[in-house]
Amino acid sequence: MLRAARTLLATREPLDAEIGVSEMLGSWWGRRVPGVDVERLLGEGLVAHAEASGSAAGLALLTGIAVLGTTVHQRELAEKGATALAENGAARPVWADAIGRARPVAAYVSGNRFGDTDDIITTFRYDGADSGSDAGEHALIAVVDHNSGGVLRDAWVTTKVEQLLAHCRGRAEGGDPMATFAQLKLERARVLLESAVTQTDRAIAAGSGGQGITDGSPAAHHALIRSRVRVLPREPASQNRTARSRDRRAVLAARFLASDAAAELSDSYAASRCVDHIIAYGCDVDSDRPLRVSPRKVEAFLLRWLPRRVILLPEEHEAMPHVLAAWIRWAGPRHGLPEVAVSATLDALWEATAAFTTSYLDVSASFGLPAKVVRRLLPDGDLSALPRRMFAFPLLTSDLLAESEDEFDPATREGRRALLRLDHFGEYESPVRHKGRHSTGIPDTGRAADPAATEEALDAHEQLAERLWKGDPPQLWSAAERLLDRGHERPVVLRTLMEVLGDAEPGEDVSGRLEDL
Repeated sequence: MLRAARTLLATREPLDAEIGVSEMLGSWWGRRVPGVDVERLLGEGLVAHAEASGSAAGLALLTGIAVLGTTVHQRELAEKGATALAENGAARPVWADAIGRARPVAAYVSGNRFGDTDDIITTFRYDGADSGSDAGEHALIAVVDHNSGGVLRDAWVTTKVEQLLAHCRGRAEGGDPMATFAQLKLERARVLLESAVTQTDRAIAAGSGGQGITDGSPAAHHALIRSRVRVLPREPASQNRTARSRDRRAVLAARFLASDAAAELSDSYAASRCVDHIIAYGCDVDSDRPLRVSPRKVEAFLLRWLPRRVILLPEEHEAMPHVLAAWIRWAGPRHGLPEVAVSATLDALWEATAAFTTSYLDVSASFGLPAKVVRRLLPDGDLSALPRRMFAFPLLTSDLLAESEDEFDPATREGRRALLRLDHFGEYESPVRHKGRHSTGIPDTGRAADPAATEEALDAHEQLAERLWKGDPPQLWSAAERLLDRGHERPVVLRTLMEVLGDAEPGEDVSGRLEDL
């Protein structure tokens, strides 16, 4: 990479330098090695190697990483290294003063009425460039795939900004009846791009939905995208967003159930439960667009998301395709779909229905856990919570508690405390049965009681377990997965997470600390 960085010395434009450095930083993006933080090893290793070289190529590389580094620490190290090399007489590249000075001009979204993918277009100009010319102006285009959870599918940069915008406008204004094109507020563009980057990182970390991303243009441009996102203005903080979202979902469901489209649904209770899942998917997975319907979205919801996310009662499973059909007929026109597009979406639904019946049953039966254990772990039917709840309360996956289920109910504080005490000591004093004995009828685990596991330690463990049960914040389980992937045992992961929560002030947002783990 240091040899490749010599080409940066021949580059005159800051945009070309940023693209070149971004491609280097993208070469290991998303790679996973058990027990190794690849980003830290290679990113910070490259910074150290460039500084140690003492060369002009090393200075050029450090100058680029100081702007495009994918972590704050990486950028800080690169900036210090660049300063040291410059003070020692290494020649600075001609673009050194301009790099990192691109400022946003405008933002647009281009797509079609189905809304399966969006091209988020943001235009930039470097500080100091003549505002009356095209010098330094460029557009970053990020393609977001909403049916895969909002991940980045493609990205590129062009300096032919006016030609690009004219092409998009032409398609939307007559060239293609399904094409759409609109201007976005810069603040909204930042929200969409930040969400796409986050969802892509999660898909890669989970090993799903990231196929092809780490080898394609999103990898080459991911550092550039992150640097551009950082200069976009933020939306004002919204208060009570969660409460408003909950109210909005309830109103939307009520309007649908009262509509003519839902009049023929025979089981109103099952229909209500089904439409809640449809709206939840639109809000949580599809960029807060519950009214959007398309053939691809129907397949993604029915065949991928629903079987892995929700446990349906038999009557709900039977009703779901019919409720979804009514929802398509009701929501499609409200989202601006012409009748022919609504019909195409309904056709896709009926084609997917047979596969839904088999795939849903197959996935639901693949956990390897007794049905009663699954019900205890998922009283709310949230399949996505299964791994983190099994990690928080592993004893729930055992049939050893079958005779003491009421005393080990994770929905109550007493039950959680009993489970965690058993997890710590391997024994439990029942307040109801076996009075005067330290026994649950569970075979001895062979573990000696840990004197350090005090009530205070149990308090900390209980706080962590409750948060893992609820998935609050989402970064908590993501951090646990990363630590487990690196080969750390469960007790080490628990202690690490408890330390993060214990060091936080009341009400403090610990998301940033968790993402650094």
